[in-house]
Amino acid sequence: MKGLILALVLAFVEGQKQDLEPIFHTGKTYLYGYESFILHGLPNRGLATAGMRLTCKVEISRVSHSDHLLQIQSPKLEEYNGFWPTDPFTPSLRLTQTISACFSQAFKFEYTEGRVGSIFAPEDCPILCTNLVRGILNMMQITIKKSQNVYELQEAGIEGICHTRYIIQDDSKNNRATISKSKDLMDCQEKAVKNMGMAHIRPCPTCTLKVRNVKGVVVFTYQMKYNDSGALMTSATSKQVYHISPFNEANAAATMEARQELSLIDIKESLNSAIKTQLQNQGSLRYHFSGELLQMPIPLVRIANPDLQLTETLQQVVQHNKAGETKEASAKFLQMVQLLRIVTLDQIEFSWVQFAHNHPYRHWFLSAICAAGATDTFRFLKQKIHDEKLNIWEATVALPFAFHFVTPNKQTLEIASTFLTCPQIQKVAMHQIIVYLGYGSMVNKYCAQISLCPNELLQPLHDLATEATSKGDAKGMSLALKAIGNAGEPASIKRILKFLPTFSPAAASLPNRIHVDAVLALRKISRKHPAKVKEISLQVFLDHTLAPNVRMVACVVLFEAKPALPTVTALAISLLKEPSLQVASFTYSHMKALAAGRIPQLYSLSAACNIAIKLLSPRLDRLSYRYSKVIHVGDYSSEYQAGAIWRVYLMNSPSSVIPSDIITKVRGYYANTATDIIEVALRSQSLTDLIRKQNISFAQHDTYKTLKELSKTLLGWKELPPEDPLVSAYVKVLGQEIAFADIDKDVIQQTMLSLTGSTNWQAVVKKAVEEVQRGISSQWTLPAMVGELRHIVPTVVGVPLELSLCGVALSGAAADVGVHVSPPLSDNFRPSQLLEANVDIHADIKPKAYFHMIAMMGINTQYFQSGLEFHAEFSANTTMKFDAKINIKEKNLKIEALPCNQEVELIAVRSGVYAISRNMEEADTEKKSRLLPMEVPSTSDQPFQSPERSSGSEWKQSNNPSVRSKGCQQGSEERHHCSVRGRLYTRTFCRKFESLGCSACFSLKSQHSPFLRNTYLQKLIGELEGKIVLKPVQTDADIDKIELEIQAGPKAASKIIDVASSGSKEEEEPSPYEDIQAKLKKILGIGNVFKVTNKTWHHRRRVHRTEKSPDTDRWTEPSASLFSSSYSSSTAPFADGKEPGNEHTIKHSRMKRGSSSRSRSSSVSSASSKVCSSSEDHSGDRHCSGDSEHSSDQANLPVYKFWFKPADEQDPGREVLNSSSPSASGEGISRAMSQPKFLGDSKPPVLAAILRAIHRNKQPTGLQLVLYTDSQPMRSRMQVFVSSITGSSSRWKLCADASLINSHKVSGSLKWGEDCKDYQIATQIATGRFAAYPATQTKLEWAKVPSTVRTAAGWFYSFVPEAAYVLGYSQKQQRSHTHQATLVMALTSPRTCDVVLRLPELTIYNRAIRLPLLFHSSPGMLTSMLPSADQNIFSQATLLIAENFKARCSVFQNVITTFNGVEFNYSMPANCYHILVQDCSPELKFLVMMKIPEESSDLTAINIRVASYEVDMYVSNGLIQLKVNGVQASTDVPYRSNSDASILISREKEGLSLKAPDYGIDKLYYDGHRLEIQVAFWMAGKTCGICGKYDAENEREFQMPSGYLAKDAVSFGQSWIISEDPCTGACKLQRKLVNTEKPVTFEKKAAKCLSVEPVLQCVEGCRATRAVPVSVGFHCVPADSALNLEGQMKLDRKSEDVVSRVPAHTACSCEQQTCPA
Repeated sequence: MKGLILALVLAFVEGQKQDLEPIFHTGKTYLYGYESFILHGLPNRGLATAGMRLTCKVEISRVSHSDHLLQIQSPKLEEYNGFWPTDPFTPSLRLTQTISACFSQAFKFEYTEGRVGSIFAPEDCPILCTNLVRGILNMMQITIKKSQNVYELQEAGIEGICHTRYIIQDDSKNNRATISKSKDLMDCQEKAVKNMGMAHIRPCPTCTLKVRNVKGVVVFTYQMKYNDSGALMTSATSKQVYHISPFNEANAAATMEARQELSLIDIKESLNSAIKTQLQNQGSLRYHFSGELLQMPIPLVRIANPDLQLTETLQQVVQHNKAGETKEASAKFLQMVQLLRIVTLDQIEFSWVQFAHNHPYRHWFLSAICAAGATDTFRFLKQKIHDEKLNIWEATVALPFAFHFVTPNKQTLEIASTFLTCPQIQKVAMHQIIVYLGYGSMVNKYCAQISLCPNELLQPLHDLATEATSKGDAKGMSLALKAIGNAGEPASIKRILKFLPTFSPAAASLPNRIHVDAVLALRKISRKHPAKVKEISLQVFLDHTLAPNVRMVACVVLFEAKPALPTVTALAISLLKEPSLQVASFTYSHMKALAAGRIPQLYSLSAACNIAIKLLSPRLDRLSYRYSKVIHVGDYSSEYQAGAIWRVYLMNSPSSVIPSDIITKVRGYYANTATDIIEVALRSQSLTDLIRKQNISFAQHDTYKTLKELSKTLLGWKELPPEDPLVSAYVKVLGQEIAFADIDKDVIQQTMLSLTGSTNWQAVVKKAVEEVQRGISSQWTLPAMVGELRHIVPTVVGVPLELSLCGVALSGAAADVGVHVSPPLSDNFRPSQLLEANVDIHADIKPKAYFHMIAMMGINTQYFQSGLEFHAEFSANTTMKFDAKINIKEKNLKIEALPCNQEVELIAVRSGVYAISRNMEEADTEKKSRLLPMEVPSTSDQPFQSPERSSGSEWKQSNNPSVRSKGCQQGSEERHHCSVRGRLYTRTFCRKFESLGCSACFSLKSQHSPFLRNTYLQKLIGELEGKIVLKPVQTDADIDKIELEIQAGPKAASKIIDVASSGSKEEEEPSPYEDIQAKLKKILGIGNVFKVTNKTWHHRRRVHRTEKSPDTDRWTEPSASLFSSSYSSSTAPFADGKEPGNEHTIKHSRMKRGSSSRSRSSSVSSASSKVCSSSEDHSGDRHCSGDSEHSSDQANLPVYKFWFKPADEQDPGREVLNSSSPSASGEGISRAMSQPKFLGDSKPPVLAAILRAIHRNKQPTGLQLVLYTDSQPMRSRMQVFVSSITGSSSRWKLCADASLINSHKVSGSLKWGEDCKDYQIATQIATGRFAAYPATQTKLEWAKVPSTVRTAAGWFYSFVPEAAYVLGYSQKQQRSHTHQATLVMALTSPRTCDVVLRLPELTIYNRAIRLPLLFHSSPGMLTSMLPSADQNIFSQATLLIAENFKARCSVFQNVITTFNGVEFNYSMPANCYHILVQDCSPELKFLVMMKIPEESSDLTAINIRVASYEVDMYVSNGLIQLKVNGVQASTDVPYRSNSDASILISREKEGLSLKAPDYGIDKLYYDGHRLEIQVAFWMAGKTCGICGKYDAENEREFQMPSGYLAKDAVSFGQSWIISEDPCTGACKLQRKLVNTEKPVTFEKKAAKCLSVEPVLQCVEGCRATRAVPVSVGFHCVPADSALNLEGQMKLDRKSEDVVSRVPAHTACSCEQQTCPA
């Protein structure tokens, strides 16, 4: 037994693992050799790389149980900038000395069981040196589990606490072990990371983490030797790799590689010595960030004398800008920003005193102060505003930038709070808005870094809300809510709810826009507390008492909070009973837009919306433009992990036919993050009131008083609250609202008063003209930091890896403008005097713009920089120096400018990637290498000289013939040089304008490396230069100036330049224009073009006939037309190679043999309105069928087989086919083209424009444009001729001709080239029928076009099939005419159309496409719809669209159609006036009442109250009678009002019409049986009565005067009856409350129920002779309740418990009525 126990003990001891934690024994010093390097570049060999290397010796000794000392000896720092691995490292001696100084003293660290504890460093040791020590100690961090060889854990390190995997390989025979550990740097719990400028970039917490644009890993390998006394670490190596793929390309990533090696050199005896210097605890192994954020990714600046350097840099900035060196100025500006982040407040003040009174210096200094974003610069700005050292404009520009760039911390937030109470800020409303919004943004950025936001930061915003509410200040409430929304903290939710009537009844009295702002304030809060925001926004959405736009905004907020499927489904179910169609339409379209999304962050929401919309009625998708919509455009690339969406929220108001609220936003997605780039909102209120007359005093008219008295008889009726015209707008950038404005009349007047001292707009115009005449001479430059984004993580070496993006923009202009107006302005100035004046303008304007972006990946510290830099530049610069003379009376404009005297670079774009190395000790010696080498092995390079010499970098090109591309050509206008699979590409396009002495060139040069890997990153890493340059051109004679003259009116002909000899004049006296008409053709060079004006061509064709008919058809074909004579067949392709104007064969389709004896040639349409299919068999036949076969044959044909028939060939009043006469279509065209071909033969030009160069010893050269027009009642024509004025016989010309042939057809042609003969394009637009539907056809034909046009068309054509598929269109490969494209749009219903697009080889079609407007039409009315011969459908197009915005109400017999299009039956009780329509706005402008006379039930009588007029229209003895103010008036003569009120009553058809447009009645028609009322569109939402509210809310059409929705049409109609005196009036009906006649049990008790709304009853003393049942809601109370009906006309608003039908009286007998004598 004892032996067994002994064996077990020995086995247990032998199986126990040796301790592998490194141990350093007391009394010994361990000497290690340490080497580390870090490289930045691309993984491809042969590309430039930048990096650094540190080598040293490390001594480690143990001084106590856990304390150890670390001494670094012989440090050596080397830089690398070259092509790895061929180029060597370069020693940096000065930087080595700096590093050695901080390593001269020992460091202490705690080390126990393989774990590093606290680190202690000398007091004055820079944080960089401490982090380098952390990099060394990080290699010693080992966590050993004695029971496992493979395990995973979370381990602390220099990069934070990250997921780590260990593998231990134990070689017990040799007492050695190998330990390997790897860390996933993307899976860290407490990662050491620092971000700057990225507060507005939101990560997606629910997105998959498998795909990342940045990936990092580090691997350690340890060699351990152990014995009984412990384990010794003999060597340790590490390798860290970061892959940064900007475009998420798997095989294209920039790489950071860091390596460390620590190897044991010696172990020696040592004596413990105490550390003499004081050491400070620097924390744990975790990397410490300190000065990295101070250094921008720009060249290092050695700081010796900060205030002096700041002064010198500012002077250099101004000097560079003055010299036009924008690149150098922007670089120095960034350097000045860097200096301002370091200097103290006193040094800033010292510099300000020097330059405060020098405007250029002052401007640059303030811009840099704002961009610096430091605590002292922020405090400095506050002091200057408080001391009123900045004017209002400087403060307005400085404040937004300062609040955006300032770094949020406790100090800056304290300063920002003092801005809020600054009296100088509160004086200017705009400054107060900027400051409060900026403060909210600062709170948001600060609280994003901490877990709990302090309440004291939000208190100033809450106090503003409280104060504004107590004062009833709407603008203050709006500002507080917007600032709270910028802060986005959940602690503000309670404050927000006080502004929403759903949660606070007192908020119901607040303006509607305050409710909207309160809901929008929840948007950003949803990112921190989405559950609460979803709950609030859903309750607001379901609150039907709120305005529709408030509920629609709540819908936006709800979906931005990303609700789950149950919430979305509940929202969809609520829409099934939604009373507001505006809200239903908006929500449905929003769901539909989200359902179609492809954004990964919205996948769950998209899926939920897809399910929800299936529960909704499709009718919501068919609502017209009057209803609110959401427009969504966007795309996302899963391959590149990037995308963008653009949304437009259109929220319509019941009081407007156009959207009252428009919110548009652009959001970008990149690498599982989202950013709201920009959002703009526009809110309007009562804008339509601004476009109508406002000088009418409605309250003084009798109608206003009558309606006021009448309102007392309508139970519960209230006029609409007044609304002042208002425009409100706000702008959000990066999700933060930066400014908003509410513009009303008062604001406009105050602005005019502050700027000009007057509110009279005529005085304002006069003062503006006088100021301009004094001259404008100024120069301004606006520099601004566009953005600064920085992401910093530590490396194992101990230096930071930074990914940063920095941009600076520079815009400016120098202007010297002088204006002289003659004659001078008089004292009683009127703006119309300017139309009689001559204006001379002398202008010299030089605008410029520059943008520079720097992206960096690498090391960026205040001591050294190393890595890759990407630079992108955009510059635009031009000079506009001209003299202009404007004579408005003579319709003449003349502009003179200098010619091109020197080369000017208009626009340039440049980019390049470089490997850079910089250090502070050698700041002037920057090492910068292009990423691509200038020489490539195995190829011989030579310098490249651009064909067009330009400044820039050197460009090389391989001269190896094997890499030259085939087809690389070089011409006079296009110079091209390319290299296939090489790195160099250059191409230059030049267009010379010799007549003007200049040429414009576009050059593109690029040097990239797609030959390595064809990826976006490889294309980006080279160099690119693209620019547009304006150059002078050598001409025979010097050019003095360039002149542009435009003459309109009768004198246009006199300006046409005659460069040929004109000959002698005619002896006869010519007409005013006859003396120049004969010359115009010669001058314009168009004599040959119109040589054959009166000729016709007779074409013969063979036809198959079964009837006796002539063998030939004749028609006239003008040479200028590119179409065949038959517009119905559209089968006249151009013959290839034929010159237009020559005869060419026209192919005609043939009727299928054996079809019918009625068959004719397809060139002529039959009068029987056939429907022809466009499908052709191989023989070229097509198939037609008569109208009688439409239902049986065409119903089965696809839409692309139908054919278009022009309307002018379907006129039933004409004989379109006659066997003994030419084709009717041909006759129509012949008549249309029989007018003179050249309008100059009969008309003078209406416009002449001459652009010419004035030479010293030569005739002018240039271009001239001449415009002719000919307008006739049914035909109009326009011709434009552009020709050169070089004086040669054969000149380049452009001839454009557009004509309205008849009321159904428009055609046009464009010819250009030599004498307008080289190229031709023609187009035609015609109306007609497509199958059985009205349609429009647009046809485009071309004979010959330039190669560039063909190339562009081919490129566009390649996208057509894919685009058609994405849009849901069907396609069919069908060969068509090779030189023709046709688009047919057929109206198949008032809201849908069919579209067929025929291209040469493809037909694209779709059916039932929704239209945004409603076009009233039906198949049965097609013939009547077509316009008659005396109508021009094209001139009526705008009127047709305008009709959609007008509302009509009609009454015919018992059928009433409301303004919203709701139709119902209602029989009016006799002798009782009903309010048909009235103005319910506070103006109370008009009233229209109707009644049925007792003696005739099929006739009506109406009473109209408008202004001070009372108009009665009725029928007496079969004739329509008219009374105005009780006086009989004649109906034969139009009646016009004598007062200012514009009222016209006239005879129309069988009745009378009344028009009072200034009062809202566009037209009222009455004939005794029918009444039609059309109100102005600005009356939308302001009417009431039986005709409705004109608000597009069909579901709420039966709204009674009290606002209660009637149960049926009868109750609705009876609610608008005017009550009269029971004794004197003819109407014996009154509305009273009633109770139910049936016994009712309510809540298990006997009850009596009272009607909620009164019911029509006979007056007291009368009995009902006729009644109709109506549905009424009842409120029930216990039977013993004291509630009494007697004397009550209305029950206060009670709940509706029961719905029952009761009789409503419609006729009464009053024999027993007692009335006082």
